[in-house]
Amino acid sequence: MHVCRDWFLASRPWSFSMTAISVSVGSAMAALDGGFSWPLYFLALIGAVLMHAASNFINDYDDVRHGVDSPEVPTARYRPHPLMTGRLALVHVRATAYCLFGLAAVIGLFLTATRGWPVFWIGLVGTAAGITYTGDPFKYKYRALGEISVFLMWGPLMVAGAYFVQRQSISTNAVLVSLPFGVLVALVLLANNIRDVSYDRGKGIFTLPIVLGQRQGLTLYLALIVAAYAAVVGMAMFGPLPPWSLIVLLSTPLAVKLLRQMAADIPLDADAQTAKLDTAFGLLLVISLVLEAMV
Repeated sequence: MHVCRDWFLASRPWSFSMTAISVSVGSAMAALDGGFSWPLYFLALIGAVLMHAASNFINDYDDVRHGVDSPEVPTARYRPHPLMTGRLALVHVRATAYCLFGLAAVIGLFLTATRGWPVFWIGLVGTAAGITYTGDPFKYKYRALGEISVFLMWGPLMVAGAYFVQRQSISTNAVLVSLPFGVLVALVLLANNIRDVSYDRGKGIFTLPIVLGQRQGLTLYLALIVAAYAAVVGMAMFGPLPPWSLIVLLSTPLAVKLLRQMAADIPLDADAQTAKLDTAFGLLLVISLVLEAMV
């Protein structure tokens, strides 16, 4: 029983809400344009979650293997880290990651055969980004490129990919709508990296807040939250979002509370708090698109 719990926690299941929202936004945008299939939606969602879980496993595997995650890592102080504590064997984690990538590939190949080649290329880019995030030879997370990758993967790539699965075309509107949510997903990593500046610098790796400076990194974080809300308001007023999308503003109390916390003293769970805002913002965005499709 404990082994199952360790595997479950190691997959970081709480992060899958971000993937579900990205796929749902792209699919809902497709529904607004006149096409939606529940089977295709669930296939895209399952494939994306499998790839996300695989990436979580392989990234933690590489972080532990490279010595980046150690008992002193701040993250381990507020959530379980079964790999770092040795409760799971690294070789088993790596094998599990590649099995999950393989299962996602099976779904991807089916969708490629039935919907078109863009699915293949989107899946290939996503897989490569997940493996090389902390893996050799690129290890680009350690070169201050993590936030950019997360923004692209959970923003334009995943949303446009979900839209394509439904409509077999790429939508400029879907890409535009993906931008504010992609920004907020990237801010989960940025919050983590702002908190971990001293720790990461001691490990000899480079993150965006290390390159910019912690104060400038925090300024960027605050500015991008404001920009995400401003983008939704602008798109709800002038398109392509419907006026319903202004309900995203219901999450602003969470944003204001988080901004105040980050400005006063960066909390230990800054990434988790950002993820809560991300989830609230994303769910309200999806609800607004569903409401528009229904009426």
